Amino acid sequence: MVKIGGLILGENPLLLAPMEDVSDPPFRTLCKEQGCDMMFTEFVSVEGLIRNAEKSLKKLEISEEERPIGIQIFGSELNSMTEAVKIIEKYKPDVIDINYGCPVKKVVCKGSGAAILKEVDKMVSLTKAIVESTSIPVTVKTRLGWDENSIRIEEITEMLQEVGIKAITIHARTRSQMYKGESDWSYLGRIKENKKITIPVFGNGDINSPEKAMEHKKKFKVDGLMIGRAAIGYPWIFREISHYFKTGELLPPPSIEERVEAVKRHLKYSIEWKGEKNGINEMRQHYTNYFKGLRDIKEYRTALITNNNEYDLLASLDRIVKKYNIESQV
Repeated sequence: MVKIGGLILGENPLLLAPMEDVSDPPFRTLCKEQGCDMMFTEFVSVEGLIRNAEKSLKKLEISEEERPIGIQIFGSELNSMTEAVKIIEKYKPDVIDINYGCPVKKVVCKGSGAAILKEVDKMVSLTKAIVESTSIPVTVKTRLGWDENSIRIEEITEMLQEVGIKAITIHARTRSQMYKGESDWSYLGRIKENKKITIPVFGNGDINSPEKAMEHKKKFKVDGLMIGRAAIGYPWIFREISHYFKTGELLPPPSIEERVEAVKRHLKYSIEWKGEKNGINEMRQHYTNYFKGLRDIKEYRTALITNNNEYDLLASLDRIVKKYNIESQV
């Protein structure tokens, strides 16, 4: 039974990664329905929070239906981090997660995200201050190291556990790899073999099928798996992995009706959440994966990513159902 502090996640928990401009409430709703055990918000700038930036504050909004859910923050200044925690507490997340792994330049150049992997002592002191400033369980998401020559993740996990974090998620790449190359889960296996480390360790990186999920879970003994890019446009990844863990059987892929219905609902929720213009624009990154593998889909996908009208988009989606149902009958 996997627990984060007093929060019980059950066996083999599947977590949704905190992805900027992806892990918003509309997307989280679909993932939760498909069996995601715990979700995280998009990462939130602590500097934005303490300055009452509307975009940052909106990311804190969570619903009871989404629980358990964590709010993830990033920053590099102690006072800003602890001040932001006081703001977050009002929203009552199940955990507060600290991002020490984001590799993108705009975050790293401010000394946040993966940049803190170059200052391990600062990482530990920041984490200790945050843990001591709140009664909400604190967790961390990070990477193996800044580059292949500075990997200290086993030592870092021990130190962060010592100052009070309740779980850690490790993306099994270095910052220098970004999202390229193979993830190396062997480091996670060594962490799980370390008897000093008792907190849950979640693995992240390249989990894109039930078979791979099972292989990594068994081989590296992690407590659970965090799914990121594989869930974009494919929330069914959670039900497929969960079913495979329980039965050893692969579920059939979602039907064209299931895909289109999910897209319609995602579009509806997105417009309700962000307004028509932003809701429609931000849906565009999802269409490719929602219809991945369908033959001759390019024409229809082009219509979806270039149209700015909700009703025209719904009509395009209906045409997709009609096209593929007719083809299946031929």
